[in-house]
Amino acid sequence: MSPTPPARRLRLGLPRRVFAQVLLMQVAVAAGVAVLATGLFLAPLSNQLDDQAMRRALAIAQTTAAQPSIAEDLRHSRPTVDGPVQREAERIRKASGAEYVVIMNKEGVRWSHTDPREVGRIVSTDPSEALAGHEVMEIDSGTLGRSARGKVPLRDAQGDIVGAVSVGIEYDSVRARLIHAIPGLFAYAGGALAVGALAAYLISRRVQRQTRDLAFSDISALLSEREAMLHGIREGVVALDRSGRIRLLNDEAHRLLGIGDEVIGQSLDDALGPGRTTDVLSGRATGTDLLTVRGQRVLIANRMPTDDGGAVATLRDRTELEQLGRELDSTRGLIDALRAQDHEHANRMHTLLGLLELEMFDDAVEFVGEVVGDHRATSEQVTEKVHDPLLAALLVGKATVAAERGVALWISDTTLLPDRLIDPRGLVTIVGNLVDNAVDAVAGTLHARVEVDVRADDRTVELRVRDTGPGVPAARRELIFTDGWSTKKLPSHGKRGLGLPLVRRLAERQGGSVHVAEPDGGGAEFVVVLPEALTDPDLATETTEAPTPAAPTTTTPTAPATATATKEDPR
Repeated sequence: MSPTPPARRLRLGLPRRVFAQVLLMQVAVAAGVAVLATGLFLAPLSNQLDDQAMRRALAIAQTTAAQPSIAEDLRHSRPTVDGPVQREAERIRKASGAEYVVIMNKEGVRWSHTDPREVGRIVSTDPSEALAGHEVMEIDSGTLGRSARGKVPLRDAQGDIVGAVSVGIEYDSVRARLIHAIPGLFAYAGGALAVGALAAYLISRRVQRQTRDLAFSDISALLSEREAMLHGIREGVVALDRSGRIRLLNDEAHRLLGIGDEVIGQSLDDALGPGRTTDVLSGRATGTDLLTVRGQRVLIANRMPTDDGGAVATLRDRTELEQLGRELDSTRGLIDALRAQDHEHANRMHTLLGLLELEMFDDAVEFVGEVVGDHRATSEQVTEKVHDPLLAALLVGKATVAAERGVALWISDTTLLPDRLIDPRGLVTIVGNLVDNAVDAVAGTLHARVEVDVRADDRTVELRVRDTGPGVPAARRELIFTDGWSTKKLPSHGKRGLGLPLVRRLAERQGGSVHVAEPDGGGAEFVVVLPEALTDPDLATETTEAPTPAAPTTTTPTAPATATATKEDPR
């Protein structure tokens, strides 16, 4: 036989659901308040009923003592059962509903009593205060039991005290009034408790909807999971309240935005300052996968409103992807240039072959010399003026790409840059972006030309990139430095409007500036000033002697080669 399963133990305790616990606690609070209020009301009620009974007894005693005939009858009669004082006292007792009306002389002998046998006897309680001229209210016990009493002095027509009047109200009637009031009081308390329970139920149902019928343990687990998820994912998360203040930042958001926990509770404008990043996170800039630049990072932001009027924004780091995309574009440009050069090389080989077949050997030698000399002159003209190898290589490559697009890339005769750059990669990025923009602006126009001028003065580098394009309108000369703003079609990596913002940030990082001017001949001129771009000249050792400025040179081939490089592709 299988063993008998153990009996399940009855587990007592609070319910697990949030709304059930809230309902239970609110009902308990309402019940406690009702009981407390009932107790606080009953405690003074008993005292109030006692006071009312004593005042009623005192009023009856005062009314009785105010009748002159009673004092005269007390002085001129004997304490008998059928005497005038007894008859008058019984009349007053029955008319007022008192338990007893006792009239006594100065020695405390009763002239009247509810029990005829007590007439003529000494009173059971001390009447000294009333006989001394004082009015007395008290709860005391006598021959008829416990009662609420009122005692007053009895005076004759001359105002002399001849006795006292004592009136009692049965204390059981006072207690009965109190007990009679309790059911009504409990009814009111029960009604208040029912209203409180109904309100508690409605509130708990609202809590149930807001908490999705979860238990406290579920909420605690969700909070723990949320903390782990927020600080573990590789996307920045920024939570905002309905007023636009920051209420949550995860670790990745700290890293991407460059801010700490001290900004919690601040508005985005105070925490991040004005700019596109603030506009995107605050919702002033709308859309999906919005592009922004924060420091040296390229970010993609998305913003989702929440039910409470706030919002949650996510940030993805696209810096490396953007760099790869730009490198891909540059690589494709170089591939196109190499393809063009390959085509030109084939044309030259065909020309050389024809000269050789025609036995025009002298012309063939001259043709080969011109081709080799033009290519060598292009590289030498750049390296003579730009001594930094990275920037020189960039300009040679850009010249090749520009020539393939029909653009003449010139290095000005005043260009002279020593090999003392502190951040050559930063300057390469600046020059590359400006040259690319200039080539894009003039490509396809007549006599397209881009001129690069790089000068060094002590530790300052001044860069000028001029083109013969349509120029930049004055109204857009600041707008073009806004993250994501561009008039060009999308490149392969899907985003535009990053080059000029990066140029400005790289310049400002070195304490420099960027602005747009309009040269005398038209077009556009970008001027970049980098005050601390070069090392101290006293600490640098020049390995080569700077040449004297030569005549104006261009990185495009001389007349014969230029014609060859820009002629129509027969393919």
